[in-house]
Amino acid sequence: MGEAFTALGINLPQLIAQVANFVVLLVILRFTVYKPVLRMLDQRRERIAEGLGAAEKAQAEASDAEARIQEQLEEARGQGQEIVANAQQVAARIQDDARQQAERDREAAAERSVQEIQLERDRAISDLRAEFA
Repeated sequence: MGEAFTALGINLPQLIAQVANFVVLLVILRFTVYKPVLRMLDQRRERIAEGLGAAEKAQAEASDAEARIQEQLEEARGQGQEIVANAQQVAARIQDDARQQAERDREAAAERSVQEIQLERDRAISDLRAEFA
């Protein structure tokens, strides 16, 4: 087999030395370049994943905040409508009370007028009786 290598122009001890050098170079490169590069890529991948996670979390929080704001707006609208309805009821009640009070005042004034008329009539009758007596 040595003759075949020699016939091809291959020096076996030099080939073994070159293979050993190549293996040593691979081991050195693996520990000095390959692992740090992989570590750096992993760290970058983690930072990107964290950034995406933070963005998704911020998006979810924004959606939640928007939903809460919509809910509060709806609640405020409902309360506003309730306040308007209550105000209309109070206004109607006040108007009704004022109408009833005006009716009572009118009836009382009419009653006083009737009493005054009767009193004047009674006085006039007593004055006429006193004159004819």
